[in-house]
Amino acid sequence: MKKRYLILNILFLFFSWHSFAQAKKWKTGILRDEFIYQKASFPQCHAATIAETKEGLIAAWFGGSYEGSNEVCIYTSRMENDRWTDPVQVADGVINDTLRYACYNPVLCQIPDGELLLFYKIGPNVAGWTGWMIRSKDNGRTWSKREPLPNGYLGPIKNKPVEVAGTLICPSSTEKNGWKAHFEYTHDMGKTWAKSPDINDGKTLSAIQPSVLQYKDGSLQVLCRSQNTTINQSWSYDNGRTWSNMTATELPNNNSGTDAVSLKDGRQLLVYNHVKPPETASEGRGVRTPLNVAVSKNGEQWYATLVLEDSPVSEYSYPSVIQSQDGMVHIVYTWRREKIKYVKIDPSQLKIQKIKKGQWPD
Repeated sequence: MKKRYLILNILFLFFSWHSFAQAKKWKTGILRDEFIYQKASFPQCHAATIAETKEGLIAAWFGGSYEGSNEVCIYTSRMENDRWTDPVQVADGVINDTLRYACYNPVLCQIPDGELLLFYKIGPNVAGWTGWMIRSKDNGRTWSKREPLPNGYLGPIKNKPVEVAGTLICPSSTEKNGWKAHFEYTHDMGKTWAKSPDINDGKTLSAIQPSVLQYKDGSLQVLCRSQNTTINQSWSYDNGRTWSNMTATELPNNNSGTDAVSLKDGRQLLVYNHVKPPETASEGRGVRTPLNVAVSKNGEQWYATLVLEDSPVSEYSYPSVIQSQDGMVHIVYTWRREKIKYVKIDPSQLKIQKIKKGQWPD
């Protein structure tokens, strides 16, 4: 009997050590992991975004009683003295004295040597929302009156714009007649606009909420959320004016938002839920956990590197990621719809393992 207990204890210790080792393995490179706030005036939050100003980091998100409620507003927090400030409301969905809608999906964009822009949406629902923006000349401390985007324009729908050849390329999408991705362009900080055609038909392959990646040879790649159980992609070789036919990548998608950033060392870094829903899942929906980080040199072969969250409880979703001037990577994301989480990463410390046939290692 004692021998049996000894064997069981040894097995327990082995598997406990193995689990600990695996958990630690997928955390290498994380320097900071914290909530932006502990208490707030709103019970729910979602769709965070992050940018770097001359004074440091700033994050934004929407908060309210629940997504779509007409009192949902946009809030911001700035990092001051190495701490996040209390959330401050900077935008609401008041249309007039008798009409008010919800706010959705803020996107921060720091123009180099220029203004800090905050794009967001207002509407009764996703199909009926309209695009708006506000500007800050003091790194997010104060903001201008809101400006409507031109009719038919939504601005960046979830993920940050990129500047290419003097033009700000805003990755956008619509969900009215199938999920379709397109791009909106401005060369004068949002004063005038142009847009591309849809880059997919919304039937064969769906795509919304693109992330734009830049390569040293000048090519661009977008990675998109889909209803196809895969992250879908398209490429441009003319500074984003035209795009290739959309294709599915080997990476899974659970019908939830992703984000990606091009690193200074030439690698691409992607934050996403590595979840493959069953083919029978309605609209390709899957659970929004775990939340993962992968890297790639060419946008085709990806390598597993971090697991930010792996609890089966609730959701960890809608990441936003940037690389700051000092080379560090900064990520914000939804934590159970209750709080916004912030993670700081040193990309030079990342350990990688090849993702084969869409399967996360171990």
